Amino acid sequence: MNTILNCLVQQHDWRIVPFALLVSIFSLLIALSLFDRARNVARRSRRVYLIAVPLVAGLGVWSTHFIAMKAYDIGVPVRYAVGETAASLAIVVVAFYVAMHLALADVGRLGRLVAALTCGLGVAAMHFLGMSGLRLSGAVLSWNAPLVVTAVIGGMLLVSAIALLPWRVGAKRVIVATILAALGVCWLHFVAMSAVVVTPTPGVLLPVAAAAETTLTLWIGASVGLLSIIAAFLTGMVWWSRHSALGQLREAIEAMPDGLGFYDADDRLAIWNQRYAEVNPEIAAALKVGVTFREILDAGLRAGIYPCAVGREQAWIAERMANRRRPQGAMEQNVGDRWLRVQDRRTAEKGTVTVCSDITDLKRDAQALAEAKDAADTANRAKSQFLANMSHEIRTPLNGVIGVAQALARTDLDENQREMLDLIHSSSRTLQTLLSDILDLARVESGRLELSDQPYDLARAVEEAAQLYAAAARDKGLQFFVEVAPEARTWIYGDAVRLKQILTNLVSNAVKFTASGFVSLTVDAGPQGLRFVVQDTGIGFDAETRDRLFSRFEQADGDITRRFGGSGLGLAISRELAAMMGGGLGCESEPGGGAAFILTLPLRPAEKPAAPTPTVVTSEDSLFVENARRLRILVADDHPTNRRVVELILDQEAVDLVSVDDGAQAVEACRAAPFDLVLMDMQMPVMDGLTATREIRLHEVAMGAPRTPVVMLTANALPEHIAAGLDAGADRHLAKPFSVEALLAMVQELTTDAPQAAVQAA
Repeated sequence: MNTILNCLVQQHDWRIVPFALLVSIFSLLIALSLFDRARNVARRSRRVYLIAVPLVAGLGVWSTHFIAMKAYDIGVPVRYAVGETAASLAIVVVAFYVAMHLALADVGRLGRLVAALTCGLGVAAMHFLGMSGLRLSGAVLSWNAPLVVTAVIGGMLLVSAIALLPWRVGAKRVIVATILAALGVCWLHFVAMSAVVVTPTPGVLLPVAAAAETTLTLWIGASVGLLSIIAAFLTGMVWWSRHSALGQLREAIEAMPDGLGFYDADDRLAIWNQRYAEVNPEIAAALKVGVTFREILDAGLRAGIYPCAVGREQAWIAERMANRRRPQGAMEQNVGDRWLRVQDRRTAEKGTVTVCSDITDLKRDAQALAEAKDAADTANRAKSQFLANMSHEIRTPLNGVIGVAQALARTDLDENQREMLDLIHSSSRTLQTLLSDILDLARVESGRLELSDQPYDLARAVEEAAQLYAAAARDKGLQFFVEVAPEARTWIYGDAVRLKQILTNLVSNAVKFTASGFVSLTVDAGPQGLRFVVQDTGIGFDAETRDRLFSRFEQADGDITRRFGGSGLGLAISRELAAMMGGGLGCESEPGGGAAFILTLPLRPAEKPAAPTPTVVTSEDSLFVENARRLRILVADDHPTNRRVVELILDQEAVDLVSVDDGAQAVEACRAAPFDLVLMDMQMPVMDGLTATREIRLHEVAMGAPRTPVVMLTANALPEHIAAGLDAGADRHLAKPFSVEALLAMVQELTTDAPQAAVQAA
């Protein structure tokens, strides 16, 4: 340690040493600052930094070394070899270049440590290579090995400590790294200089060469000058880059489609774009640097551009400022005849960025969309009402056709009359099916079709649906198969009626379009759910037809409609129903090769319900056996044909029938005498069926009379009609057209335990 101190104090000119230290610190500070900036730019923009940083650092450290050598008094005349001196500069620049590449590779702390060691080794190599270029007159230079080792290891440790600093961009890191690097360079140089041993050798004399000293001085001066030029150039480049970035940022802000204003921590306007003034034209004159946001609000109030603030200006300002201090999100604001969406965001320095978007067009579009939606809803309600009315108007005469035909079928007919009656039945069923399809489609479109979720026997439902067309298949000479796999013979949850609707549609189509061969319905159950396949050997269809087969009102071609009939609604409704059930409906076919329709549904197993206790029906319990008591039944219907249909059906039974043509007469009839059953139409003049039913229930409560079963016998068949009837007090709903069997079964069900109204009336 004494050797090092003696070297510093006695052998160095301290008028020159501080200059060497300043050159070292200045160059390393510039180099490390540029390196930090290089980490923040794109890779393609790093080229200038890859050249500048090694040059600045290398020239600075090299100049530090030789300036410090000028301050060192070795005791004998000295010359410098040009080759070794130039090589020492080159080696330190290359070392810094390699180290910068290693550091920018971002391979972690180990990579940064290797980069720091590379810098230290480069500085050490520069020092000793430069010292090897010394030529002493009358002396020989040698080294104190322990001090050399101390110099190298100490310098390497100080430089390597830079790698332990946090790897983040910042002025503090650059300053600390500069101090560590400068200390490392100074330690290595001055400790190494204290290791120099000069041995006098009188026989080794050098000629006087003042020009060599002058050349080194020029080299050092040129290096320091070049270092200053590079530093000035790079500093100017950084300033220009930042200025250019600010200019680009300003251009980007001006190009924004929204208005933007930036307010500082004191809520004073600092910067804004032209759009900010355009969306606030009434306060554009008040926009200037330093104006507060509160002053801008006051200017807007004086201009009368805030309709929502009229009469409550101070309260409105207080609310607006509170929202600004605690931004909760975008806020819509009515400004004159325009609408703005205003959004405030706080910055880390407590400033505020305000973004204003003109949403007047969006508001108008939203209003137009709302009006269009209201119009569409009105049209949809009108369509639904139209369908309901058409359903009622069609069902009413259709009920007459079917009812009279069924009543006629119960009379004695010859063969020709029976054939004509069968044609009437067939045409009526076709018309009824078409009407039901149209109503189902309307309910699916409006989302008003509801599915039941009840346990049912899957195998029984499938077999019942298929057997409806077994006779038709046999009449055409077709083989007809129904196969239900053992694992599918189970009870499941779902809507059995809608499942039957899909299957009967598929089976009826298969029978309709198959002239020879077979029609089959198979059901399988597996982990993926239920799979129903309806296959036939009919006419088939091509891929183009398959793509539109499930569209509404579509058939394979016009000839299909002429030959086989149909509306083209069945498959469309079936697919909609399958989707509502959580499944799907597809098909496979080729022309002339038959077709296979595949229905998939989820499998939801259910427990088989307990079997009901059977009841023994005796002759005394039957409604229509000979010598049974006669029932009093009231029929309320404004359509004479419908009343006549009921009369034709019930005239052959033990029934006393009373007919009225409006709800008011029905109420009076019930008040005058008790009935075993009331068959009530829903739509009637004077008083409708719902009101009449409510009046009958009120009368029963007031008089303490027993409850009379009421059946809504009506052409209003939509679910909301059924619900309305039950809410009014009806017990059942029977839609027109109805079958003889359905009417008689309902009469029997509701009058089995009815009091003897005829006896009470007597």
